[in-house]
Amino acid sequence: MENTKFCPVKLLPACKAAIWGGHRLKAEYGKHSELPSIAETWELSCHPQGESTVASGPFQGSTLSEYLRKLGPEAVGTRVKGAEFPILVKFIDAAERLSVQVHPDDAYARRVEGQAGKNEMWYILDCEPGAQLLFGLKESCTREELEKAIRENTLVEQMRAVPVQKGDVYFIPAGTLHAIGKGILVAEIQQSSDVTYRVYDYGRLGQDGKPRQLHVEKALAVADTVSRPVESSPEGPRQEIQGGFMTRMKTSSWFTVDKLELSGNFASACGPESFQAFLCLKGCGELSGGGEYLSLQKGDTVFLPACMGAYRLTGEGEFLRIFL
Repeated sequence: MENTKFCPVKLLPACKAAIWGGHRLKAEYGKHSELPSIAETWELSCHPQGESTVASGPFQGSTLSEYLRKLGPEAVGTRVKGAEFPILVKFIDAAERLSVQVHPDDAYARRVEGQAGKNEMWYILDCEPGAQLLFGLKESCTREELEKAIRENTLVEQMRAVPVQKGDVYFIPAGTLHAIGKGILVAEIQQSSDVTYRVYDYGRLGQDGKPRQLHVEKALAVADTVSRPVESSPEGPRQEIQGGFMTRMKTSSWFTVDKLELSGNFASACGPESFQAFLCLKGCGELSGGGEYLSLQKGDTVFLPACMGAYRLTGEGEFLRIFL
């Protein structure tokens, strides 16, 4: 018999301000906030620094973590190990460049920070002409050489500047020095972690008027000093499917991401292994499953619990599907 409590729900994000944030998430993605500008929206999040809120169904108004507790562990699936929800999904509007930063791996983050490390994927939604990322080092170096570059403010010159285009996809392993450049709009899929070690920030002042804190000692402990190649293409080919085209963007130990170019009806199912989530990047659609019907517009996020069974997504648009 169909279990109607296992049905898709729309989510409202936690909105975050930063000195580099812009206005595109309000103007183009329908985000509502009293903040004067939005740097990030945490679309799929159980992280205590910013939880998503259920916006539809009988659990409307609950935080995502409250909703999942009410449904029980079957809602996240058997691939989730432990009590923590493992993924955090964001939109990022970099109206100005971000600091050069690095994230620790799980072992270091658990030992030092008491939470998960951070491996992440960026999908470039849009960018200004000439926009670029900083991604890793041009040449391998010793930890002592890296410390000297940080101390002498020459780190940026030693990092690889990568021009970006709309539709690029990047996987940023923990330990990679990186920075999102000015004028880039990103969908970010990451481990559920808020551990960031800021290495260099161009001498900027924070919202409190003071220089923003750096975390050089911890960054030196976790940074990868080996120069590695940069890939900007999806992992898999663009394949025709019922209702459009599907492209495997990334498969990792932490998350799997598909891009769905929808033009019609896409039918699939949520089994016991993993929840699924959809981000509507362009266009609109209707998702039906578990006795529920949800309309999706650009900027919307919907969560599908594991064990929900069959669902159908109908419409015209572009979506990211995230699961374990």
